[in-house]
Amino acid sequence: MNFDISAYYNVKGNINLGIKYSNYSASSNGRISVLDNNGQVVSANVSTKDNISFFGPAFMYSNFNDESKHKFYYDVALGAITYTTKTGTVKGKGSNLGLDANFAYQYALSKYFFIGPKVGLTAGTLSKMTFNGNTVNLGDDEKEGLTRLSLSAAATFRF
Repeated sequence: MNFDISAYYNVKGNINLGIKYSNYSASSNGRISVLDNNGQVVSANVSTKDNISFFGPAFMYSNFNDESKHKFYYDVALGAITYTTKTGTVKGKGSNLGLDANFAYQYALSKYFFIGPKVGLTAGTLSKMTFNGNTVNLGDDEKEGLTRLSLSAAATFRF
């Protein structure tokens, strides 16, 4: 599941400044099998839950003030990106600087409500994480990439 919410203040014309929050979560359940030292197959049920959150100041350029019913906007935000994961009894978390950027086309159903498709990108890289209270510095080949590309529906409420 993915959702984001943002609030903007129209500075002048098509320029808007605001704040953005984005959240992505996923989970899965499965069975893992491995060979032990004696060559015997050992199996166990495994469940994992992951969450990526972004929060930060944002800039948006839009034609929301134009007379056209066809609305476009793009926004870019730099802020904190955080990652949490839980697999079995192992809990991990980390955070760093992240980016959230979107481009959307919307159709004006009324003067105050627009809806349409949106393409988004959220990105960040973790160079260290904490697992069950122990911090681990991740090497160059071990860094955790948090890049996500999404296609979604966007609804805008203006007031």
